[in-house]
Amino acid sequence: MSALDVFSAVCLIIGALSCLSGAVGLLTFPDVVARLQAATKPQTLGLLLILLGTAVQLQFVYASGLILVGLFQVLTSPVLSQLIGRAAYRSNSLREDRLVVDELGERVEHLHEHRQAS
Repeated sequence: MSALDVFSAVCLIIGALSCLSGAVGLLTFPDVVARLQAATKPQTLGLLLILLGTAVQLQFVYASGLILVGLFQVLTSPVLSQLIGRAAYRSNSLREDRLVVDELGERVEHLHEHRQAS
């Protein structure tokens, strides 16, 4: 067993545990914002570690496809969580008592005032 095999196994195990912790958080956290954190951060880290652990075992030609998968995940996950968070905010699905700072509230109020004035 080489050092590359050990590195690959460690990446795969830590990646799988990260994905598992994200799934548990997604099921147990109390509100949308906390669930978004659980759905994006550990899942992305877990997927990247799994892809890395797999890529070091493959030839570069095949591993380059895994690099593209990881890049796509890193680019789309924050955008999707932002859109879901805004949709949850506008549909009043957030727990207002858990918000420390409400920066989006001012923008939404300004938008409503602008629409009413038009």
